Amino acid sequence: MTSGDPRTSRIAGRWLAAPRSALLLLIVLGTALRLVFASAMGLGIDESYTVATARHLALSYYDHPPLSWWLTWGTVQLFGSEDAIVVRLPFIALFALSTWLMYLLGEALFSARTGLWAAIAFNCAPVFGVTSASWVLPDGPLICAMLAATLCLVRAMSSEQWRWWIGVGICTGLALLSKYSAVLGIAGAGLYLLTQPGDRRWLLRAEPYAAALIALALFSPVLIWNAQHDWVSFAFQGGRAAGVQIRPTAPFVTLAGGALYLLPWIWLPILLLLIKAAKSGPARSAEWLLCCIGAVPIVFFSLISLWARGRVAFHWAAPGYLVLFPLLGHAIAERLQHGDRRVRAWFAGTAILVVVIFLAVAAEIRWSWLPDSFASAKNPALAAVDWTSVRTQLAERGLLDAETPAVATLRWHDAGKLDYALRGSVPVICLGNDPRQYGIAEDASRFRGHDLLIVAPRMTPAEIESRVGSMFAKIETLPPLTLVHGGRVAMSIPLFRGENLLRPPN
Repeated sequence: MTSGDPRTSRIAGRWLAAPRSALLLLIVLGTALRLVFASAMGLGIDESYTVATARHLALSYYDHPPLSWWLTWGTVQLFGSEDAIVVRLPFIALFALSTWLMYLLGEALFSARTGLWAAIAFNCAPVFGVTSASWVLPDGPLICAMLAATLCLVRAMSSEQWRWWIGVGICTGLALLSKYSAVLGIAGAGLYLLTQPGDRRWLLRAEPYAAALIALALFSPVLIWNAQHDWVSFAFQGGRAAGVQIRPTAPFVTLAGGALYLLPWIWLPILLLLIKAAKSGPARSAEWLLCCIGAVPIVFFSLISLWARGRVAFHWAAPGYLVLFPLLGHAIAERLQHGDRRVRAWFAGTAILVVVIFLAVAAEIRWSWLPDSFASAKNPALAAVDWTSVRTQLAERGLLDAETPAVATLRWHDAGKLDYALRGSVPVICLGNDPRQYGIAEDASRFRGHDLLIVAPRMTPAEIESRVGSMFAKIETLPPLTLVHGGRVAMSIPLFRGENLLRPPN
């Protein structure tokens, strides 16, 4: 049957006529695909780093608040495994819940069909439906908590029941425990309450302030940890916004990156709907609420990119686009109601495209099926290849015995990949000037006077000597290791022995 076949249209019509049944099917099929995707590939750089550093349970962590680390630690304790599919399970489950919450939010603000189409579009956007939906990242818990907090806020303002305001506080607290950028969503909600005449009265009532206290109480472990560590996490994240050089084109690059991550044909309608809602203003309360919460992160990160010293990652503004999907779902439902059937084919094609591309990527990561010219250190798929072959070679050479008290790297992302591969059998430290959590979790000074292995991808002996030569009495070059990808050598990894650690990094 073709997409223009009347039988296809009737089947699709019946499926979409029961939104909750269609939603359940979407969740089941999406979860099954994500389980396949998650089991087919190793952990990415950030994932390996999170899983490895999560072995040390703490109130918070250097890079982000602790919720994704806590989820990972709890999952490993429950299943007794750090395999990729295991540690990704809670994040896949959270996205299934996020899809349901997206539907409920669209239904609460507009209609059941709006909720369904918002959920479908949400699943089709790669930054949400692929990466945040299955990878061990703070974004998965963040988007789930943000959707839940927004839904509770809608229910609270319409029902005037305390339980929904308590829900706002709990979900907002969980969002803050996921990622610091959750504060931008809070600012957006505050902007709505300040500017919407019908709901401004809530600022004179106790419920919002009680919700804020609940959120702050949940966030308190992060404050305690930072106070104990000289506010290092706040300084790290705040430092990313520092800079003095103005780059006029940077905001447009940031917006274009968002378009790439969402898919341009999803991003553009969302942006146009955001602009339309902003022009309508507080008169249309549902659209204005989503506009306020969504616009703040999008505008904030676009402006920050004007002067930020480092690159503003394209996915940082994703939580802003997140809450705008009900606007897109509403627009799609209205077009279908007026007889425009092209939308169904449009999303069917998008879903097929996304699934095919990412299954192809997963297959390349798992089996390295591309030609030999791609089997090199420049292949981006290597970021999701576990360093199992490196661990095997170290063990075969007898370099993981009791005479090796620790293995060192010079970059935090190499430390994460290596530490995950070693499964905690040998301590891993980072000797570079940006160790992230490794500068806190492992005290390098306790290895003073010992010989250490130094695993240094993409670094020459001269660079090693320049970077860490003064830390050791002598540095010896050893035969390199190799990273094997799909049975082929993809990268040679230089290996060194640092004799007698004299001056550990601060």
